[in-house]
Amino acid sequence: MSQQKQDVRSTAVLFQPYTVGNLTLPTRIVMAPMTRSFSPNGVPGPDVAAYYRRRAENGVGLIITEGTLIDHPAATDDPNVPNFHGEAALNGWAEVVRQVHEAGGKIMPQIWHIGMTRPVGAQPNPEALPIGPSGLDLRGNKITEPMTEDEIARVIQAYADAAANAKRIGFDGVEIHGAHGYLIDQFLWETTNRRTDEYGGDMMKRARFAIEVVKAVRAAVGPDFPVALRLSQWKTTHYDAKLADTPEKLDQLLTALADAGVDIFHCSTRRFWEPEFEGSNLNFAGWAKKLTGKTVITVGSVGLDEAFTSLFTEGKGAGKKDIDELLDRLEQNEFDLVAVGRALLADPAWATKIREGRFEDLKPFTPEVLKTLV
Repeated sequence: MSQQKQDVRSTAVLFQPYTVGNLTLPTRIVMAPMTRSFSPNGVPGPDVAAYYRRRAENGVGLIITEGTLIDHPAATDDPNVPNFHGEAALNGWAEVVRQVHEAGGKIMPQIWHIGMTRPVGAQPNPEALPIGPSGLDLRGNKITEPMTEDEIARVIQAYADAAANAKRIGFDGVEIHGAHGYLIDQFLWETTNRRTDEYGGDMMKRARFAIEVVKAVRAAVGPDFPVALRLSQWKTTHYDAKLADTPEKLDQLLTALADAGVDIFHCSTRRFWEPEFEGSNLNFAGWAKKLTGKTVITVGSVGLDEAFTSLFTEGKGAGKKDIDELLDRLEQNEFDLVAVGRALLADPAWATKIREGRFEDLKPFTPEVLKTLV
């Protein structure tokens, strides 16, 4: 047997179908959400549909779109990030869905609000102040006043409206962005949530906003539409942060979110091979699966030899890395699905090349990739 055929066989676990609820994915490979800013005035055009279609045509089982904005004036600081509200944007997304389905893939939008990471005066709505649980940035500095309970209720409804639109225009599920120091994560994290009402306090009180968002989304889409939640311990400026510093605390948080309606936990780490807690080799996704029994997605430098932050901190990209350890963990059922980010950004045919054993043809992720993003 040739070495190439051995390699093809070794990746077979990635190309098995997977079913969660009423949704069956053709492969275990997920395209991770990656902001591109290629949607002028918030409207995804034909190039966006073609971009996602290329990945579906090449064996990606589930595409999770770049972060899309709920209907709130301070949801973003970039007018080229796509909206998930308004007729023009939703029509654009309907065409994305059509093309991905035509290519044999499945797709979910990631719905998002950036909260206090938005600078004061940022476009496209410079008059809108950033919002957050306590008006604090990720360093704990006060920027604005805390959100009122009326504001909280309006934002929760905006998440629910976005999810309802996702179902209406044909998406296969919806992912809520609750990671990386953005709005939902700002409620979860004690550095940015110092409220003294029912939305602040200990970890489970800080989780109330996230739980209410999930419940509202679940009510909007019904019992059978898959709801994913992306979570991370780390923040964009605090890589060693922990929402839950023990398995017991993580169990409390994830169980409450699962009970609220989460079907899939998308567990964001910088490097998938790093253990989440001392005394166990399980990564974040592995712990989420062990504690909840829910479907989990692992992510973090899959196929690459550097964490994605190296591009921004050191101005460099990442070389190729074998995926043997990933395959071992997937075969051992540590996690169910594998999200691939920069490797798929660099190479739309990444999954096809992995399946065919064409490892030498894989493209590295370099800063130049960001100039094309095909």
